Amino acid sequence: MPRITPLALALSSLLAALPAAAQQAEPTKKDARTLDTLIVTGTRVTDRTVAESQSPIDIITPEVLESTGTTELATALSRALPSLNFPRAAINDGTDAMRPAQLRGLAPDHVLVLVNGKRYHLGALVNVNGSQGRSSSPADLNSIPIAAIERVEVLRDGASAQYGSDAIAGVVNIVLKGSASGGSAGATYGEYKEGDGAKYQVMADTGLALGASGKVHLAAQFGHQDQTNRATPYAGAQTSSSPPVGQTVQRLGDPEVDNRSVTFNGELKPADYLTFYSYGIYTHRETLSNGFFRAAGDSRNIPSIYPNGFLPKIFNTSNDYQLVMGMRSSIGETQFDASYTYGYNDLRFDVKNSLNRSLGPSSPTEFYAGTLKYTQHVLNLDLNRPVNLGLAYPATLSYGLEWRGEQYDIGAGEPNSYINGGVLLNGNPTPSGAQVFPGFRPSDSGTFDRHSTSFYVGLEGDLTDKLSAGLAARHERYSDFGNTTTGKLSTRYVFNDAVSLRATASTGFHAPSLQQQFYQTTSTNFIGGIPYDIVTFRVTNPAGIALGAEPLKPEKSRNLSLGLVLTPANGLYLTADAYRIKVTDRITLSENLTSTAVRNYLNANGFPSVGGGRYFTNALDTTTTGIDVVATYTTQLAASSIDWTLSYNHNKTTVDRVAPNPAALQAIDPNALRIGRVELARFEVGAPRDKLMLGADWKVGSWTLGAIVSRYGKFTILNNNPTLDQTFGAKWLTDLSARYNTGGWEFALGADNVFDTYPDKVIPPNTNSGQLIWPTQSPFGFNGAYYYGRIAYKW
Repeated sequence: MPRITPLALALSSLLAALPAAAQQAEPTKKDARTLDTLIVTGTRVTDRTVAESQSPIDIITPEVLESTGTTELATALSRALPSLNFPRAAINDGTDAMRPAQLRGLAPDHVLVLVNGKRYHLGALVNVNGSQGRSSSPADLNSIPIAAIERVEVLRDGASAQYGSDAIAGVVNIVLKGSASGGSAGATYGEYKEGDGAKYQVMADTGLALGASGKVHLAAQFGHQDQTNRATPYAGAQTSSSPPVGQTVQRLGDPEVDNRSVTFNGELKPADYLTFYSYGIYTHRETLSNGFFRAAGDSRNIPSIYPNGFLPKIFNTSNDYQLVMGMRSSIGETQFDASYTYGYNDLRFDVKNSLNRSLGPSSPTEFYAGTLKYTQHVLNLDLNRPVNLGLAYPATLSYGLEWRGEQYDIGAGEPNSYINGGVLLNGNPTPSGAQVFPGFRPSDSGTFDRHSTSFYVGLEGDLTDKLSAGLAARHERYSDFGNTTTGKLSTRYVFNDAVSLRATASTGFHAPSLQQQFYQTTSTNFIGGIPYDIVTFRVTNPAGIALGAEPLKPEKSRNLSLGLVLTPANGLYLTADAYRIKVTDRITLSENLTSTAVRNYLNANGFPSVGGGRYFTNALDTTTTGIDVVATYTTQLAASSIDWTLSYNHNKTTVDRVAPNPAALQAIDPNALRIGRVELARFEVGAPRDKLMLGADWKVGSWTLGAIVSRYGKFTILNNNPTLDQTFGAKWLTDLSARYNTGGWEFALGADNVFDTYPDKVIPPNTNSGQLIWPTQSPFGFNGAYYYGRIAYKW
């Protein structure tokens, strides 16, 4: 039975006491809204504000990021942005450690992540299992610590012509704290209503002056998260190879995580015209997740090692480094910014509590399964200057160059993690490699690289007092797939102080990542006692080419948006932005092509040990249409104020085209299915088409009472058997928090999902005999209510 935690009792007592505090409160000063915040994302103009932006942009403050109990940046953003989807993948191998987020229903790697305006590195992982965002290789937002963040600027518009590859759905720019003084320190602790998933997070930051002309801001963050488990007892028939009936032996939930991060952000200004700057981020994270339980009598188990069966575990260790060094100066009216960016991520796979069945009773129970690495080097030269075009005001001309070098490495695991040791079971071969995650083989390993160069130019300014416009173009040359050119036109017209209209039209692209092109892993299946390799082929693998694999092309987009901005009353701000995004040649991972015809063809044509596999391919065209609505309003009361926020997103993706099977595959197996209905559903119905959020902050004296009510729309999971398809209904969630501030101290108690809402249960045939009753694609997870407390001090 769920237990009532001390945090829950404290929260109830605090909420009950607040009305009395409100009666005694003094009038509060209205907080500054974000409309006048100067933005640096989506524009090269130095004095452009949120309200003046020609594209929709959100400013997420540290107060918003910390207003819920989460310690993850991606989770915090998903609770602030209705167009961001961040489900909590489970039993998905490396995806449990690096969960992908979607903006406007597009692929996770269709969002460009910047830190202080500089490109943040991608993660080494490519998602190949059954989660939302399958086939993508995005940046890991959770590797950026909240303790270091001054604000987050989210550009909800295509911006490839300004920033290059990946900016199809938009841009997330994390601006780091950079003051020379001040700071904060705090700690958060929480746990779920079910009594598991306990988390703590400790964070601190401080600004320091470096003599008379420099400054540096330092931040650190570390924490721990326990596992959650929402699996239920096995309810199938009792057999010699099944789990015990009525016992919970599986685990379904969030992984165990340990993390630590340090950052710095500084600058030195030896002269008025010269500034040197640098920032650095280091994050280390350890994640323990799991696979599926192997029962005592399962043929994959060795009873002398695990007499009661075993739950194999994957232990991922991730390291992220980002270092930027640069200088800003000017020559006459031309300002320039020259910089170097280094980014790196590695993801190590270790398997624990497992075995290699083919090694017999002498099998080890822990294995090193290999490491993925991604490295990025970027050189930038950005220039801008005012130009007089005879208009009401000077325009801003911007132009620049970029060189980017990338490298991707796959490191093989130890031999025991992938070999077949030859031990038989009842005269039959047994599975090769470590159970749950066979290691990368030497044939999978390798180092792959490419480089690209680009040039961009932009012109932006106020044509009249009412009309502003911008033009941008960018040409890029990649060493692997060739050239691409993108452009953007944006405009904004102010009818009066209360009404303005904005619109953009742009083209964009996503360069196929090295991860998508060169990831490869191999497992072994036995057919008639003969071992066959089943491979996720890199696109250059000859066996994959024989099945139709081709060099990947860039995904290309055409974006249109039209927005209305209203300020009809004092304190009320309303925006509505409609958009249409067509993406051609979308990259996706094919089905496993393992028919008898495929196997026979490969075996007869130089690949005697290969039984088939899958590969990444440019197979789909899609159209995404939607609308974002954001409204903010402040109600001034006699002794308090309430800040209201209403935000809504409706988003629909339709698959317009599925590429026919390539001629090579069609000739081998005319019945081969390269892209199946389960995969297509992830694009069209796997994420909710709508999300509504209503938030309120009631400020009374030193107290702030916060509430966020969110509605997540329905989503659907298809099955290879259409009779097992399931649509999960819309759900309402409520988050509550109470904060008290005094003398620089803040004390907070809160509850996320306070009414303990869960998604609909999975229908019985899809629950693995009753054990997995919750959908892992749920946009708000499946852990239930979470209670937390926080204490912080700011100076």
